[in-house]
Parts: sequence; structure tokens; C-alpha cells
Amino acid sequence: METALRVAITLVVAYLIGATPFAVIVGRVFYGADVREHGSGNAGATNVMRVFGLKAGAAVLVLDALKGVGAVILASLVYPEHLGAAAHDWVLIGASFAAVLGHSYSPYLRFAGGKGVATAAGALLVLTPVAWPILFATFVAVVAISRMVSLGSVVVAVEFPVLVLLLYMDRPSLVTFSFVAATLVIWRHRSNIARIARGEEAKISLGSRDTGRNQEDAR
Repeated sequence: METALRVAITLVVAYLIGATPFAVIVGRVFYGADVREHGSGNAGATNVMRVFGLKAGAAVLVLDALKGVGAVILASLVYPEHLGAAAHDWVLIGASFAAVLGHSYSPYLRFAGGKGVATAAGALLVLTPVAWPILFATFVAVVAISRMVSLGSVVVAVEFPVLVLLLYMDRPSLVTFSFVAATLVIWRHRSNIARIARGEEAKISLGSRDTGRNQEDAR
């Protein structure tokens, strides 16, 4: 009972960590504006970059990723490892999902939010440190070439379970998680995928700001 209560509290705290709306906080504190009222209306790093510029977007990207890092580290610290490696992995995975859900459905934003890609990336840095640099390099390369954050997110989602199968085959919980996570990311980006196919997806621009509200980003 004590372990179950500890896990439940950890997942709730991970959810609340993920729910912290840094995109909205940065916009309001430093720019006097709500990012949800500009650009795509999305409360995430990509829209912050479009609306307020590269520095603001980068800051929110790092802060959102740290939410995932913090949630997984918290779970690792409070869960007793003597109960088994598999159970320990599942708790870390649960904390990752909780943080991403918090980011996507934040109670501070009336259960709205971003798409959770940056928060998930932070969690994966702790969960799958060997695969993470490959995923990061792929994301950067795809975005640099296409200038579409959404395309980078989808490509990495497809790549992730393949890497986990190659690098973490001895951890079946991670293998299961990788396929579920990839499916969720692709599902969350289904509208972006449709726009990419039509050649209508928004592209990022590092040299200008965009306050038009007609596209949906990937964060």
C-alpha cells in the first residue's frame, strides 16, 4: 500500500510538473502578451518562437524539456528499485506520460496546452540516453532541411521504436512504451501530416515573427 501510494503521488506530481505552462508564462512576463492569442494559438515552444522570436522559443523549449527530465528523475528517486527493474521502468514511463499529459492538458490552461514533444524529449533523455543523441540529430537535420518542426517530430516518432528495438531489446517495457509513444505523437500530428501532404504546412522562420493565427505547430 505504501508503494502504491508513493507511485500515485509521484504520477500526480509529474503531471503537475508537466502542466506548468512556460510558453504562457514567458510570453506574459517578458512580452506582456499571451502566446495563445497569436500565431497558431498553441502553448508551446514553436509558437513562442514564431510570435516572440528565437531566444524566447529556445528558452521555452529548454524549460519544457526540463519538465520531462524532472518528472523522470523524481520517479527514479522515490521509487524503490529493489522491487524489480521492470517495475521501476514502468514507473519511470508512467511519470513520462504524466508529464506529457500535463503539458498537453494543463489544469492551469483549462486542460489545454501544447503537443508535448519537448517534454517527451526531456523524458527520453533520461529513459533512453543512448538513443537520444540519434533522435536529436535526426530532428535537427529534418527541421534544418524542411523548416518544419512537425515533420521533424513525426520522423523522430517513427525512428524511436526502431532504435529502442535495436538498443534496448532487453527492456520490454521500453519497447512497448516506444510503440505507444510513437503512435500517440503521430496521432497528435495527424492534422500536420495532412497539411504536409498538401504542401500547406507552416515553416519556421528565424528572421521574423508571425502573429497570424492560421497554422498549427508541433509543440
